[in-house]
Amino acid sequence: MEIRQILEDKQAFLPLLLLGDEQESLIRGYLGASSLFALYDGGALRAVCALARENQGIYEIKNLAVAPEAQQRGYGRRMVDFAAGYCRQRGGRRLLAGTGDSPLTVPFYTACGFRELRREPGYFPAHYDHPIWEAGKLLTDLVVFALDLAPPRSPGPGA
Repeated sequence: MEIRQILEDKQAFLPLLLLGDEQESLIRGYLGASSLFALYDGGALRAVCALARENQGIYEIKNLAVAPEAQQRGYGRRMVDFAAGYCRQRGGRRLLAGTGDSPLTVPFYTACGFRELRREPGYFPAHYDHPIWEAGKLLTDLVVFALDLAPPRSPGPGA
């Protein structure tokens, strides 16, 4: 398994990014200012993560998508762990992730250690040009999750 930073031709990853965010105009809006990472396993693209620095010490996962045939295999969790480490190394104190109130994504972020920070009612109808459905649920509110990035612990005396 290998995670690579994508420095050129980020648009080539648009088909996979559209799985994480169905509004292409929004993706194009944040992709240029985001660091894009791609996870490969066995030479095949399995997942992508667009990560942006919002302000001093705050980073946000703008997009996280796993190829359909690779879902439920830990690739999404691996990308979150990678993103947290990447941000921590750059002095990040908090990692945010915004998602719909979906029965698929809410438990995922909770299992990764995130906690709900806030909700933005009516976000999806206001920002998307079509209804967004996930797991049989119409998404309306944006749920913003936060993961506090404690610095790695150094071994104590005698360790």
